[in-house]
Amino acid sequence: MVVTGLVCQELGASLAVLLFPALGPLGIVFLRLGFSAVILMVIARPRVRSHTPTAWRSVIGFGLVLALMNGLFYLALERLPLGVTVTIEVLGPLVLSVIAARRASAWLWAGLALVGVVALAGGGWDRLDPIGVLFALGAASSWALYILASARVGREFPRLDGLALAMVVGALAALPAGLVAAGGALVRIDLLALGAAVAVLSSTIPYALELLALRRLAASAFAILMSLAPATATLAGWLLLGQAMTWLEVAGIALVIAASMGAVRTASARPATGAVSTGPEPAEPLP
Repeated sequence: MVVTGLVCQELGASLAVLLFPALGPLGIVFLRLGFSAVILMVIARPRVRSHTPTAWRSVIGFGLVLALMNGLFYLALERLPLGVTVTIEVLGPLVLSVIAARRASAWLWAGLALVGVVALAGGGWDRLDPIGVLFALGAASSWALYILASARVGREFPRLDGLALAMVVGALAALPAGLVAAGGALVRIDLLALGAAVAVLSSTIPYALELLALRRLAASAFAILMSLAPATATLAGWLLLGQAMTWLEVAGIALVIAASMGAVRTASARPATGAVSTGPEPAEPLP
């Protein structure tokens, strides 16, 4: 279920890349968040009353993080290969796991990830678009914030209520930039249908599969499997987008995956109250 969810996510990302010429990255962000919000609101049917001001602040913050994270990810994807973008993005949760472990040995995994990122440049950073790398690093930081915001909202809202409401906030936040980027293309039925497909592949199906998987897997095992995201992204980029990579770049991705798995195992070895995984908690699936 986890691997199928990862494959669906990268299929959705690949389809999004193909839609960039017509809708632009920020237009895709709006359609993905908008359709995801509609689907989640129908499924969750969250209550909008009887919530405290603190809970609403948490939801609004979570929604803004969702919009920021998706926006930066797609802006990076416009300039970098899919595998490279996802690999850099994974650094956010990896650093969070290293900090949560509070062990000197955990920093060995951070060092391994650094070696992987250097190798990812293929021997020269001039091969990577520097603005794209900055966008990807911003997405990595946003993913770390997403995990923290997700945990907070998960404690204050039952089931998928918090995620559904946050997705609405995220869609509204992405609306102005989406309108500017996509313009009249947003009224084309074919593009709207493809945007809905991106939302279903990137969000709806993975969310459902991840929730089912989390009923059968320990959180640490789930997080380790989620560390395979760069590998599935690289494969999808090669097969669907023709984004070939050098052996040195593939080796860099493999090192980052190994570092992510090691960081998760180190963090999960601590008492549960202090652990933070690179994967989401059951109440708030991965974006």
